[in-house]
Amino acid sequence: MVLEPAEIWAYLIGRGSVPATATGTVREVGDGNMNRVFVAVPDDPAIPSVAVKQAPPWIQKLGPSAPMSPERALIEARALRTFAEYAPRQTPTILDVDETRFAFTMEDLSDLTVLRTALNDGAELGRTSAEVGELIGRVTFATSVAGADPRVRAALIAESVNPLLAEVTLQYLLGDPFVEAEHNHHHPALEDGVKRLRADPAVRTELAAVRAAFGAKAQALVHGDLHSGSVMVGHRDGEPVVRVIDPEFAMVGPIGLDLGLYVANVVIAAVRSRNSAHLASIAECWDAFCAAWREGWPTRVDPLLDDGWLLRELRDVWHDTLGFAAVELVRRVAGYSHASDLETLPDPGPASALVLDLGHKLLVDREICGSRPDPRALAHLVSTSWEARQ
Repeated sequence: MVLEPAEIWAYLIGRGSVPATATGTVREVGDGNMNRVFVAVPDDPAIPSVAVKQAPPWIQKLGPSAPMSPERALIEARALRTFAEYAPRQTPTILDVDETRFAFTMEDLSDLTVLRTALNDGAELGRTSAEVGELIGRVTFATSVAGADPRVRAALIAESVNPLLAEVTLQYLLGDPFVEAEHNHHHPALEDGVKRLRADPAVRTELAAVRAAFGAKAQALVHGDLHSGSVMVGHRDGEPVVRVIDPEFAMVGPIGLDLGLYVANVVIAAVRSRNSAHLASIAECWDAFCAAWREGWPTRVDPLLDDGWLLRELRDVWHDTLGFAAVELVRRVAGYSHASDLETLPDPGPASALVLDLGHKLLVDREICGSRPDPRALAHLVSTSWEARQ
């Protein structure tokens, strides 16, 4: 049964999430693309407000004509609980999971702001990229062959199988933007660049490699859709707060997927604002990720994994990071789902063309940023590219 606003208080009381006498207001929030999200604010200020998220058996934006398994809500709740186990500071608190109605109740984050919105309004990243890198590092180490007991990992892989949403990723991130497809669209200024991209044999080869990595690498539990719209930022009690949300695409997959999606969206924000501090935060994200792996390394479950393997694994993750960043850059200007960072500019053409060019270059030549992990080289590539276009 799909919940409606008038039912939320009775639902919360019935689930034991709020006191039986609780009353208050309910508002529906969120972009409404996939799911329904309600915030319940009690009349009694002593009772914390909560959010209820439910996955209907269809894509919320399109309705019953676009069916989709509501299991995604349970996958998301399980992922958030795993994230909270290893990275509690960056993860919202789950209060209740309703497996019958494919819904869960969590802490209210409405006092925070979506990172993309904050950046579009001119905010600085501060420590956000380091916080995101730390979360990715802690979660992926703990769920990798280095950090997880083999039996625990096998169970995690089994319960994290997410075929429908993996299919969405293959189509809308790793497929359609690189061919003529019904829902693709791009700014007229990109017409020649898009044609070159789609006609380049090297693009097809490297895209195939990224698709293969997505399908074949069961390295660790990943968020699966970790862009700047999946991060909430703000302050509580005078301290900065970062929360990573919406892991309904979570799966055991390539670690570079999360890093690449996040890095690409930082690049897009930097291109919008020409803010070199945004680019510097790419290194902060990578360094925090590596620090989390090195912190966990002495506790690795397999003593036959030596330091040489760790270095090789981190190089492999960086290579994948660049590949997934490249396809995300292309997707955001030539696919179906564009970035508001660019779309809200008075003239999105020049910035979008730069993003497309960066994605093309990075995809066909990941060595352009060096043969070893060097996020500062990636930042340099972006800054020199926009200087060349001035």
